[in-house]
Amino acid sequence: MPAVQENVTKEIVIERLKTVNGPDFTGNIVDLGMVSEIFIADAKVFFSITVPAARAQEMEPLRAAAERVVKAIPGVAGAVVALTAEKKGGGMEAPVPQRPATRPVPPAAPAAAPRPAPHAPASHSQGRRGVPGIEAIIAVASGKGGVGKSTTAVNIALGLAANGLRVGVLDADIYGPSMPRLLNIHGRPQTVDGKVLKPMENYGLKVMSMGFLVDEETPMIWRGPMVMSALTQMLREVEWGPLDVLVVDMPPGTGDAQLTMAQQVPLAGAVIVSTPQDLALIDARKGLNMFRKVDVPVLGIVENMSYFLAPDTGKRYDIFGHGGARREAERLGVSFLGEVPLEMGIRESSDAGTPVVVSKPDSAEAKIYRDIAANVWGRVKEERGVAEAAVPSIVFE
Repeated sequence: MPAVQENVTKEIVIERLKTVNGPDFTGNIVDLGMVSEIFIADAKVFFSITVPAARAQEMEPLRAAAERVVKAIPGVAGAVVALTAEKKGGGMEAPVPQRPATRPVPPAAPAAAPRPAPHAPASHSQGRRGVPGIEAIIAVASGKGGVGKSTTAVNIALGLAANGLRVGVLDADIYGPSMPRLLNIHGRPQTVDGKVLKPMENYGLKVMSMGFLVDEETPMIWRGPMVMSALTQMLREVEWGPLDVLVVDMPPGTGDAQLTMAQQVPLAGAVIVSTPQDLALIDARKGLNMFRKVDVPVLGIVENMSYFLAPDTGKRYDIFGHGGARREAERLGVSFLGEVPLEMGIRESSDAGTPVVVSKPDSAEAKIYRDIAANVWGRVKEERGVAEAAVPSIVFE
């Protein structure tokens, strides 16, 4: 029996990939320049394969073959392989020869998306494959970092659970996963039959994060297609079980990862987190417009760090201004979901892995998050009602 290869290297992966034929059996995918830079972490291999945009759909067998030969390498614990139609200069290596000199186009949608089931949440999710066992998926997003998005997401999730719902959290911010720290969860997830991951759990939430799979100090230097493949695995290859709602903590900003997630996942809606000042609101507006462009309902805006109450005097200070997010919500015609104060206890409890909704459930801050969660869920139900009313019924006689 051959010895197990303990250290998987890029050179070994490249040699195996040279056994995979290119399109129309012209050479191999490595020599054709189709393979991106290879990233290896925790014995898992991540890379993408550049293919002509017009032929993306027929290239799935090629992708599967590349994934198969890499997974067969001794010592490889898993492989994430994505197809991309990006041009050279956009992060990928040399393109396939005789590639059409046209601008990149988004991946083609399925030719005929199945009609949603009667309980399907919305027409905006048609063509986007749902996740078995999950009734609704909510994205919590921000136009920029540093506005308290992850703290808001985890406390909204706990607020939904406190209001009686079965809740999961997907930490989609893979460049800076924070759910392990925020929810005080350590260790690695187990697998079911060696294929599907079991989510980690704490405070009644089911949780999956790249932070469970990679050490906290490991820098995540991934290109867009690898990011989306990793997110797809964490979303679709996890035994979530029956959930009323999955809260997705999105990466900050409006890049390829956020856009592709919004396009591929049947989101019931998005929550935008902002602070009151004008600069943050400009970025929040970008996030809101991104979701609107891909036909994802914006459930509303949360104003974080809305005001500060001095602990000694109780005097209120509007450090970043106040009410900007509420006014912006009114101007844009979306719901204002609530305002969260700049409170030392919220930060301290989050840093300690005991979010305020569970560590101080009777506090005013916990009530704020529970109320925001109730507003979010109310908006989800409203959007479902509107969407279901818009879906025509087909009667066969």
